[in-house]
Amino acid sequence: MLRQTPVFILQNKNRYSIIVPTYNERLNIALLVFLVFKHIPDVDFEIIIVDDGSPDGTQDIVKQLQQVYGDDRILLRARPKKLGLGTAYIHGLKHASGNFVVIMDADLSHHPKYLPHFIKKQVETGADIVTGTRYVTGGGVHGWTLMRKLTSRGANVLAHTLLWPGVSDLTGSFRLYKKSALEDIISSCVSKGYVFQMEMIVRASRKGYHIEEVPITFVDRVYGSSKLGGSEIVEYLKGLVYLLFTT
Repeated sequence: MLRQTPVFILQNKNRYSIIVPTYNERLNIALLVFLVFKHIPDVDFEIIIVDDGSPDGTQDIVKQLQQVYGDDRILLRARPKKLGLGTAYIHGLKHASGNFVVIMDADLSHHPKYLPHFIKKQVETGADIVTGTRYVTGGGVHGWTLMRKLTSRGANVLAHTLLWPGVSDLTGSFRLYKKSALEDIISSCVSKGYVFQMEMIVRASRKGYHIEEVPITFVDRVYGSSKLGGSEIVEYLKGLVYLLFTT
């Protein structure tokens, strides 16, 4: 049976730059790339991999992927060491040729099957930003302990209470931006690490950008270790206070 390409894809003349920061993602990056090509085969896109000096050979895998898919579709923009998530997006943005930018994690917690939904939502609504959310009907998390679910939900409720951002999932990092909007928002952000995502969406809301949401199921990583620890939780709380007084 032949696969039919949706009309919104056929009529879509946009180009999408997918920025994927990596650190020790050798076991995940090839599958991620395969799934992106599988789920949006008729979309004009490039994948920009910003690797922060991974010692596990992530860059070697990316170079092999370039031989398979072409170095015009898979761009490796490496940095010498870990320099923070926010600066990774800024670095990738400098090399983005698309008029839209997708940011997503490399660990398969953000499944590429949602990319057509993001694109469709943006085309239909004209949104400046489409963000994936775990906290509406149809969204959720898989593979988390009860304690982690409660911590995440509590952090999100606390942020909503204090900041009133107008979106349901403040700390999600699977998003589609108009490139011009992302360039504007990112230039006013000062946070690093995991607080960066929250600051981005709060400042976007304050600036009046049109934000839409798509329900997603966040899946905990299968390969590798989580990079979220106690220090990131402390930074989150400090960032929350900072945004309360500066936005």
